[in-house]
Amino acid sequence: MTDYDDTSPKTRRKLPWILLALVFLGGIAFAGAFSTGLHYTNEMEFCTSCHSMKWNLEEYKETIHYKNRSGVRATCSDCHVPKPFVPKMIAKVYAAKDVFHEILGTIDTKEKFEEHRWKMANRVWDKMKKSDSRECKTCHAFDTMDLSEQDRSARKKHASAPDKGKTCIDCHTGIAHEEPDEPEEDDVATDEKA
Repeated sequence: MTDYDDTSPKTRRKLPWILLALVFLGGIAFAGAFSTGLHYTNEMEFCTSCHSMKWNLEEYKETIHYKNRSGVRATCSDCHVPKPFVPKMIAKVYAAKDVFHEILGTIDTKEKFEEHRWKMANRVWDKMKKSDSRECKTCHAFDTMDLSEQDRSARKKHASAPDKGKTCIDCHTGIAHEEPDEPEEDDVATDEKA
């Protein structure tokens, strides 16, 4: 009885091409699933599905970013998720901590959420300052503003903001959510010791 060898030269030449095709198709499937997952996690319904985000949603519904005369609505991801890929991935990783703290119970009640609100808001504001309010500027750019349509105070501030190194969040904190009260000095000292 002889051993049967099914690896003929013809079969061996096809094998790398078959493997390459499988890797290529697997890459397409992964990219599609990854893109779908990113899209899903940018939806407002997903962002506000955590209990602690329900309060933010109610505040946001009272702002011009939710309802306005032009019918253009900015959603959570428009303000909190960068468009460029690498900053977007960093934002997604940081967002996981919010889910983690929701699960741990750190911010799962309105009282606990309010207790941490000042710190959370400042983290977001600092991030926006560091990015020169990149997400705001996807809709609001100084160079495309019609200053003649703005009131005198806004016109003056918007006209000089770029020259002064100011960015949107320097003046517009609390634009989509209630601006938290700054804690008293005693509260800050107690938080730092904890």
